[in-house]
Amino acid sequence: MRAALFDRYGPPEVLYVGTVPRPVPAPGEVLVRVHAASVNGGELHGRAGRVRPVTGLAQWGWPKRMGLDFTGEVAALGPGTAGPRVGDRVWGVLGRTFGSNAEYLTVRPRHLSLAPAGLDLVEAAALPVGTTAITALRDKARLRPGERLLVRGGSGGVGVVAVQLGRALGAHVTALAGARNLDLVRDLGADEAYDYATTSPADLGPFDVVMDTAGTDLAAYRRLLTPSGRMVAIAFDIGRVAASLAYIAGSAVHGGRRVRFFSGNPGHRLFADLAGYVGSGALRPVVDTVFPLDDVAGAHRALEAGGVRGKIVIRIA
Repeated sequence: MRAALFDRYGPPEVLYVGTVPRPVPAPGEVLVRVHAASVNGGELHGRAGRVRPVTGLAQWGWPKRMGLDFTGEVAALGPGTAGPRVGDRVWGVLGRTFGSNAEYLTVRPRHLSLAPAGLDLVEAAALPVGTTAITALRDKARLRPGERLLVRGGSGGVGVVAVQLGRALGAHVTALAGARNLDLVRDLGADEAYDYATTSPADLGPFDVVMDTAGTDLAAYRRLLTPSGRMVAIAFDIGRVAASLAYIAGSAVHGGRRVRFFSGNPGHRLFADLAGYVGSGALRPVVDTVFPLDDVAGAHRALEAGGVRGKIVIRIA
């Protein structure tokens, strides 16, 4: 089968499409024929070698793969596998490994669910990252109706879902985004939208919940919280990893406005909840650009260039 690969860390140009063995589902596994996958920020850092302790050292073997989430259809089941049926339209995530930028993949049933009926599987590939927003706002921050929510990075892949979900949960939503994307986040449900380039934290607040997708200047945005406020960060400062993580950890000890940080590894139930939000009309996919698998490097370049509205999607099938 064809798959996106790279033989060394570096810029998008290290990516290429090569041929690898098609996987065979082991007992308890599902073989998925992949239709599409999105490009996530963590993949850019992994490809560039910035987070090698997480993604694996070079001596662990080359070539390495790309892609975390996916949409597709069940092609086969391993012996004794319960759950989906052959032909089912599904979406999910590979857990803590890469490899969805390929024609086929194997995954445990707990890491996927049925995709929403009637939703194109290429467009649907923009939404699996929405499980991060659900975990952050509903489960970690416990956002309540009437509370004031700030979404930093409101036009990005997670941000566009967080804005919609915040509205669905009954919050007053303020979004920070690029100037050209302010109309988009307002259309998605933001009550207020500001250009991040010309708006400082001092111009904002107070907020009951801050959802941060950037990872920088966490202290400044934490100060915007009300006394009972909660902040959820889904990224850390890649230029100051140790200091950023130390600040997040220290917030749990010093002061009541703790910064909650988590690394998403969603399961079947969370994907089913995501499908429910889509089915109710609360969430819709926002796709910036669709790239073919052969231009996986172009997809990475586009995300690195910034200003993306929603998700960059790679069409596999």
